[in-house]
Amino acid sequence: MGKKAKYLCWNHPGNDVTGLLARSEKVAGTFEKLLGGELYHYHTKLIMKDAFEGGAHNWHQDYGYWYHNGCIKPDMGSVFIAVDKADQTNGCLKIVPKSHKLGRIDHIAVGDEVGADPERVSQILPVLPLVHAELEAGDAVFFHSNVLHRSEQNSSPNRRWAFIIAYNRADNNPVKVHHHPQYTPLNKVPNSALLNCDEVANDEGKDFFLGQSNENKSLKERTVD
Repeated sequence: MGKKAKYLCWNHPGNDVTGLLARSEKVAGTFEKLLGGELYHYHTKLIMKDAFEGGAHNWHQDYGYWYHNGCIKPDMGSVFIAVDKADQTNGCLKIVPKSHKLGRIDHIAVGDEVGADPERVSQILPVLPLVHAELEAGDAVFFHSNVLHRSEQNSSPNRRWAFIIAYNRADNNPVKVHHHPQYTPLNKVPNSALLNCDEVANDEGKDFFLGQSNENKSLKERTVD
């Protein structure tokens, strides 16, 4: 217990290779089709589960937290892009397909973390069995903000890093100011822009913040992530 997964988070995509990835037609354009309207970049995280260190996360829905950020509707979602191979030994995602149809589940204190109500989860899993999202580097999973998911700690000698790009519908502008952004138009780019990008890293205008995510995170901290 107490193992930690480090993360680096930024609110605006920028113009480097990670920004063009978030703005690309293949990623942002695909999600616009899935969510049915114009999107904006809500944030991107680089999740770093290092060998023998990366912590576990309880069952949760991202909207279980984002609801408290002032996002009235769950018209939001994330793209999980594997930087490294992810399997059951190093803490790959566990996802419950079709759980987005269940609506927002109550999120309560679960130990020192905040997650989906365990009693409700125990009723859901026999009906909607989980799947392990085992991915090769470069693979991606697109999922709605109400999809139940979790991950175990990394108990292997192999790191498990991933980019998670979160989007919000433009017409779902948060009703209160939060550390994640209000609606900001997303300037999408063709996929070729990513292939031709020679700017690997540029932090200009990204609005970074650092953090650690673990199973001992406090109630206050967990509800704002």
